[in-house]
Parts: sequence; structure tokens; C-alpha cells
Amino acid sequence: MSQQTLTSKPSLLGKKQKTPRTPKKHGDGLIALVFLTPVLLGYAIFYFWPMIRGIQISFTDWNLLSDPQWVGLANYRELMGDKVFGNALVVTIIYVLVNITSQTILGLGIAVLMQRISQSVVIRSLLLVPWLVPNVTVAVITLFILDPNVGLMNHILSYIAVNPISFYGNGDIAIYTIALVNSWRNMGYTALLLFAGMQTIPRMVTEAAIMDGASAWRQFRSITLPLLRPILVMVVVVSMIGSFQIFDTVSVATKGGPGNSTRVIYFYIYQKAFQQFDMGYAAAMAVVLLLILLVLSALQMKILRADSSDLD
Repeated sequence: MSQQTLTSKPSLLGKKQKTPRTPKKHGDGLIALVFLTPVLLGYAIFYFWPMIRGIQISFTDWNLLSDPQWVGLANYRELMGDKVFGNALVVTIIYVLVNITSQTILGLGIAVLMQRISQSVVIRSLLLVPWLVPNVTVAVITLFILDPNVGLMNHILSYIAVNPISFYGNGDIAIYTIALVNSWRNMGYTALLLFAGMQTIPRMVTEAAIMDGASAWRQFRSITLPLLRPILVMVVVVSMIGSFQIFDTVSVATKGGPGNSTRVIYFYIYQKAFQQFDMGYAAAMAVVLLLILLVLSALQMKILRADSSDLD
């Protein structure tokens, strides 16, 4: 082959190689917006707009029959001196503390047992059964179980020479009874959330602790709890918000009694709004409850560092 022929052909080494173009993703934001639109509309219609409307009503005097009359901060000033509202707030706080503490501890214990003993899908499904039962049904069932005369619980207590106890009729223990009944209902769901969080903990961390001779309690205290903190904070915050909104069990089982021992703040709001037809005052209480929940949720997430994980 001649020299001219060799030089006439372009060199492949000298030719610039064209890198394949990656297709640009157009419209991802628009697609995301399309999928989020139903959720955003539902939130705006059923949450945001009612909240704004409730804040407006809190500055009025409205009995549902006539037009609302603007009264400014009068409802809030009256609220500051309302002893029934103060008692309802204290009763609600007692309920929240007992309910969250017992529910979280029991749920965490069940989650650990599921992690170490059995991860059966059947057992996980059975844990959800109480949570699927409506609160009203749970209240009606426990009314019979805890009845001081014919209730199963008092029948069992009679075998150990304990006198009949009126769990819902005794003002000293009624709110604790309601809290524990709702803890039983919700602890299975809490356990499943915590169990799901435990699955995110790297197995190599636990295996290393076992090789170092760490006991089961040491593994739980030094590994499981710290790494489970973000999930645990989420569970506690959601449980707290739900506990402050307790209404149906109280309405069915005690109707706020005996006395005011179980008149939680949601039940008091209901009484003011739909029994005494004082919608403005009830809306003012709802706004105060909203502010309390916002402050408590922010404090919990800040103190417990919900935005960070020990895995980082």
C-alpha cells in the first residue's frame, strides 16, 4: 500500500470521539405536581380552609342560628378565666402522659419481641386487630368488661379477694382507665411502626456488638434505642397529637364524668359548640389547642433531634 493511501485516510486516533448525550428529563416537576395535586387539594379543602375559618369564627359570637357578631378577643379573655377549661386542659394532659407512656413502652416491648422471637406476618396482622376496631366499639365492649357488677374484670379480681371496682364510675381512676384502654387499642400499631424502624438498623452493627460480648439489654440500650430515635420521635409526636384529640371513648363511656374527672378538652369543645351553641367560644378553645400542639410538637422534635440519626 502506497504512502499516499496511508496518509489520505483520517486517523481514528486523532478524531474526537462523540460522547453519547444523556436525554434531559423534561417535565419532572410538572409530573410531580400532577400527582401531588389531589393531596394538596384535599389538604386545602379539608384542613387548611377549615382551620382559617375556625380562626375567623373564634373572634365572633355565633350560635349557629343568627349571623356571627364580631367580638374581637372577648372569647380569648373569657377563656383565660374559665376554670372548666383549665380543668379540661389538666385532665387532657394527664390522659396524654399516661396514654403515650404506656402505649410507647408496651409497643417498644412488643417490637423487640417480634424482632428477636418471631417475625411472622400472621402475628403482625393480629397486632393490628385492636387498632382496626373503632374507639366507640372499644368503649362499649370495655363498659361491659369493666362493669362493677357483672364485668369480667371484677369477676377475676374477686378470686383474689378484691372488692368490685367501678373503673369508669370512680372519678379518681376514670381518666387512667380510659388512657389504658386506648393504649391497648393502639399499642399494636405503635409496635409495628417501631418494628419497621428496627429493620433499618444495619445488621453488622448488632453482629459486632454480639462479637464484643454485649448482652441483649446492652444491645437494646446502646444500639437499638439510639438508632431508633427518629422513628421513635415520629411515633411519640403522632401519638401525642392523637391523644390530645381523644373524644369518642369519653363520649361513650363517661360523658365527661363523674364530675369533671374525664372532661377532656375535645369533649368540652363539643359541649360548647353543639350543646350550648357557642361556636365562637368553642373555636377559640380549638385555636388554643392548635397552638399548644404546634409548640409541643416543635419542642419534642427539637429536643429529641428528630432530623438527625446516629447512623450519620
